[in-house]
Amino acid sequence: MTAARRDFRFGVTLLAPTSRADWIQKCRRAEELGYDVVGVADHLTMPAPFPAMMLAAEATERVRLATLVLNAPFYNPTLLAREAATADQFTDGRVELGLGAGYVREEFETAGITFESAGKRVEQLAATAATLRRSFADPEYQPRPAQSSGPPLAIAGWGDRLLRVAADYADIVGLTGAAPAYNGGPLRFVGLAAVAERMTYLRELLGSRAEDVELNILLQRVVPPDERSAALEMYGQYLPADVADRPEELPTLLFGTPKEMARRLEERRERFGFSYITVLENSMEQMGPVIELLR
Repeated sequence: MTAARRDFRFGVTLLAPTSRADWIQKCRRAEELGYDVVGVADHLTMPAPFPAMMLAAEATERVRLATLVLNAPFYNPTLLAREAATADQFTDGRVELGLGAGYVREEFETAGITFESAGKRVEQLAATAATLRRSFADPEYQPRPAQSSGPPLAIAGWGDRLLRVAADYADIVGLTGAAPAYNGGPLRFVGLAAVAERMTYLRELLGSRAEDVELNILLQRVVPPDERSAALEMYGQYLPADVADRPEELPTLLFGTPKEMARRLEERRERFGFSYITVLENSMEQMGPVIELLR
């Protein structure tokens, strides 16, 4: 099976709940809609990732639980390995560990953690991934994760250095579909040519691993026909020139009826290899019918 023909998986990143009951309801609704993965973000205004994942596991039966994504510079790699292994053990192997380099300067400052250069943060991410791989590969490592090689590693990003780290360590590579956020600057959508170039670069880096690595894309919004005008008003200024008059082609947005959306995802899987599709919570319901069509 080539990456382009890999079966679809669908994830949703849930945001801050108002209560325990609200979080449980969200997780159960995601499972009911057919999502494969419930993801938790890593921002200071949101719940701590591992407790949120554990409650999600207790509330559901089959969905996998993912960090999307941890700010690697926030964590001691050895202690993170223990957290991840424990969560995997206690969920019977449902954990996927997503890592990123972090980009929100204000969160680093609030936490009293130095916001290093982009290159330094990528180095910290690489060191974290290496520690996790080394720990989980050790048959004597304790606590023992339920998955024999430990939770799958997902590494998300866009720039050359980060994709090199992903090519070395990741089971799943997440493409942000946005230009690098140097020093905490805003993310901006990138065009089709840039996405194609990144995928070519990544496949070259992966080499013989290319068919074994799953490719993820984060959809910033799922837009049914009656929300098109409002979405274009919101995102229009951020659209790159090569799709400004045809936003339907942008891989990080999904427009149309459920049938049109399903067809576009199949086309993107064929063109770019994206088979693992993640949406944000505000698009969870809109994506449900699309998931049903693609099963």
